[in-house]
Amino acid sequence: QEAEDDKKPLFIVALSFVYFSKALIGTYMKSSITQIERRFELSSSHVGLVDGSFEMGNLLFIAVVSHFGAKLHRPRLIAAGCSLMAVGAFLTGMIHFFMGRYTYDTVIQGFQNDSVNIAACADPEKTLACVGDSGSYMWIYVFMGNALRGIGETPVTPLGISYIDDFAKAENSPFYIACLQTITLLGPIFGFLLGSYCAKLYVDIGYVDMESLTITPRDARWVGAWWMGFLVSSALLLMSSIPFWFLPRSLAKQEEDADRPSPAGEASEQADDAVVNSHNFKLSEVAKGFFPSLKRLLGTPAYFLLLCGSILKFNSIMGLFTFKAKYMEQQFGQSASRANFLIGVLNLPVVAVGIFLGGVLMKRYKLSVVSGAQLFFASSFLAYLLQLLQFGMKCDNIPVAGLTISYNGTPTVSPNSRTLFSECNRGCSCSAEEWDPVCSDSGITYVSPCMAGCLSSSGHGKNTVFHNCSCVSSSFPPGNSTSVRLGQCPHAKDCSSSFTSYMVISVLSSLVDSLGVTPGYMVIIRCISPELKPLALGIQTLATRTLGGIPAPVYFGALIDLTCLKWSVKRCGGRGACRIYDSNMYRIIFLGLITCLTGSSYFFIIAVIVLLRRQFKKPQQETETPQPKASNDIELKTSNPIECEANNPKTPTQPHNIKAGGLSSIDTQEEMQLPEIPDGDGVCSSAQR
Repeated sequence: QEAEDDKKPLFIVALSFVYFSKALIGTYMKSSITQIERRFELSSSHVGLVDGSFEMGNLLFIAVVSHFGAKLHRPRLIAAGCSLMAVGAFLTGMIHFFMGRYTYDTVIQGFQNDSVNIAACADPEKTLACVGDSGSYMWIYVFMGNALRGIGETPVTPLGISYIDDFAKAENSPFYIACLQTITLLGPIFGFLLGSYCAKLYVDIGYVDMESLTITPRDARWVGAWWMGFLVSSALLLMSSIPFWFLPRSLAKQEEDADRPSPAGEASEQADDAVVNSHNFKLSEVAKGFFPSLKRLLGTPAYFLLLCGSILKFNSIMGLFTFKAKYMEQQFGQSASRANFLIGVLNLPVVAVGIFLGGVLMKRYKLSVVSGAQLFFASSFLAYLLQLLQFGMKCDNIPVAGLTISYNGTPTVSPNSRTLFSECNRGCSCSAEEWDPVCSDSGITYVSPCMAGCLSSSGHGKNTVFHNCSCVSSSFPPGNSTSVRLGQCPHAKDCSSSFTSYMVISVLSSLVDSLGVTPGYMVIIRCISPELKPLALGIQTLATRTLGGIPAPVYFGALIDLTCLKWSVKRCGGRGACRIYDSNMYRIIFLGLITCLTGSSYFFIIAVIVLLRRQFKKPQQETETPQPKASNDIELKTSNPIECEANNPKTPTQPHNIKAGGLSSIDTQEEMQLPEIPDGDGVCSSAQR
């Protein structure tokens, strides 16, 4: 007995480390989206599909694992899941070592270490030989590694929580689960910080001379050491699996009756099925009870409407969470490293504070289900209004000759008016496929030194300067500088103030929106019959992940691709990654899509509040007539009032039927349950506002 008591805190600590590790790798994947897109020459929709492979693998096996897992050795299943997640992360990171060195197009390739005179305009057009592009289909292994990680994650939450509740006292179980959720919130923070650090390091660090590079982390061709974070995460996941191999199949319950032996073996499984994992019991009785229960659940208008609203909201969350860092890069000219850092240290911590404060409000004022729904709507809608302000926080397109402005300095207003060739560079042997931007003193960026019509150069590496550029001299009066330097011109100075305002609004909306997370979770579990709670939460998870977690990154990415102005071209032909976007269209499409999805969800939430208020008032009126001296504690009742037994925690809740539109009689002073914090791939409903 003493030996088992020693293993109880070990299990809590070990499971907390697993939660931290899986949340870290999930958010690190999100923070590396830009790096993976550039390294594998993928479009935004393509990389969105790769990102969604985690949800695909997870959903394929979660029902099977949840059903059979409780009948097997749960700690060892968790250990196997952690090991599989480690293998998936390791596979993803190791791809880097089989792809060869990363190369990028530059006119001074091969001359980085020498100061030589390069006549960009006079040089004949260069074509790179197509010699077995090793990276063409290597993204498939990233897809597979991410899917393996999704499969490995399936046993952690259902089996870990049930194992805790199996041995813990009833009053201790919420505390243990709260500890898990608190540790989980640290994972995304460290995941984005790790992503920030790796994005600053060059992808082939240790194999190339950093002084020879002609690009910086702000360049659209820069690829950070994306693989490094996956290897670090793999090691953490493998370490987290070790304790579970040595834990027993079950532990003695902390609260035992004198005449009842400690649960072990089959006894523990029976307690698990009967008390905690009622969803496993339902799954084992699919033929008899699943479909009738599902019909009852979806026939409850309040739950069905809330489910529809949750799906729309989750779509906007996933799109925002996946592409927010990229939006900050393209709209405000931030590097991937800085964007990830700011999300990790500003947005995510305030989300943790908001979730905690929401729980405090729920418990302090003993909010009813109607009040909880109203708080959820109010906080979400206020964050929505704050988000609308982000439409006005913008930076204009960088002036790029031939793309956003013409060579004579006038803005281009349609795709037909965009042309990279002009009279000033028509005599040069330039390729329209090149992207090696140079910046003039006037702030205009040219796609390449050749497109700028440059005839000579000086310096080497990042310090190369091109001279006698005909397109620069033709745009300005004689006497002005006709030289350009390597690199894209920065955004205007007023862009930094817009970015500061954007981050302030983003942090405020994250805090306000997260206040409603706990009340919103409680509305879901209180608006249906008690025996349907596990099924309700399972259906919600399945629906939001299937209809939100998988498709949202894909169609968000596809719409973002429509705003691309210049695509790279793979060595063996075919479209690669986007080099520059129309920032105005990017802002309108990205924020507009989030706004439409979130705004549409409010119609369902308002309908839920109206429905709940009607159902709340009718039983109250019926109760006040025969019992004028009723207790001040307000109880939710169905249209056929049933005495609530939640005030007596020792008395089991009696199941009862729910008519269409009916509500379960659950005491509004029911002990607050903390919401399950999803893993890193589906985290932070408010973190990215």
